[in-house]
Amino acid sequence: MGEPFDSYNEKARSPVVVTVPHAGRDYPTDLADRLAVPFDRIRPLEDRYADLLVEGVVAAGYPVLVARTPRLMIDLNRGETDFTVAAVSGARSPAPRPSHRARGGLGLVPDRLGTTQLWKAPTKASDLAQRLAHIHRPWHVAVTAALSKARARHGCAVLIDIHSMPPLLGQQAAQVVIGDRHGASAKPDVMAAAADVFRAEGLRVALNAPYAGAYILERHGAPAQGISALQIEVDRQLYLDAALDRPGPGPTAMGRILVRLAERLATLEPTAEWLLAAE
Repeated sequence: MGEPFDSYNEKARSPVVVTVPHAGRDYPTDLADRLAVPFDRIRPLEDRYADLLVEGVVAAGYPVLVARTPRLMIDLNRGETDFTVAAVSGARSPAPRPSHRARGGLGLVPDRLGTTQLWKAPTKASDLAQRLAHIHRPWHVAVTAALSKARARHGCAVLIDIHSMPPLLGQQAAQVVIGDRHGASAKPDVMAAAADVFRAEGLRVALNAPYAGAYILERHGAPAQGISALQIEVDRQLYLDAALDRPGPGPTAMGRILVRLAERLATLEPTAEWLLAAE
């Protein structure tokens, strides 16, 4: 694998910072020898081509971080201890503290999809330590730095964390799900403004259900300190082909909507409460 992520537009031209943590496709060359399943079976772990959705945001000059390391190797949206004993072999320090996601197979290093084991053998603790040191921690340090720079310059900061989701069931199912950990990671006006942008485009929007946000929002969202963080889940039907495998006609259109989202959130006036928190 090469560089773990790409960073664009590091100058804080606005309060908005955009991240794409699950679109990485730089798989190790020996992956097939280590997997217990065909390569196609692990594709659902990707936010398939979600990096294409932020090309317009990059071109517009907003700070953007895009992961290149696949989620299969390490999930940037999980904490460092969020794995099960069975998923990692060897000495582990600190000890694992698995969430319900990790117990379901989708922890720091995904090891299972449903009842299907992904790996022939558990991840070595030494390998996990390397991935934490060279991928996971640098990513979160970079996100923290970008948000801190934006808040210092503008009095507040907003993180837009971009993901994609399989189509939800139901005739009127949401096409976009916005999460703020039920109000814990963002100011209410930030959440409301984001929902308005997507609804104005004729898209069906849900808030916090079924995706409320995970570790990235937990770690970086701090509304009391002037930093709001939103997770945006986009229905893959909006930008992929019918097989949900390759880019379809939609990435550019959705990309324009995300530019409008960044523009809208960048124009929110920081309240007196935000400004005091940022001092």
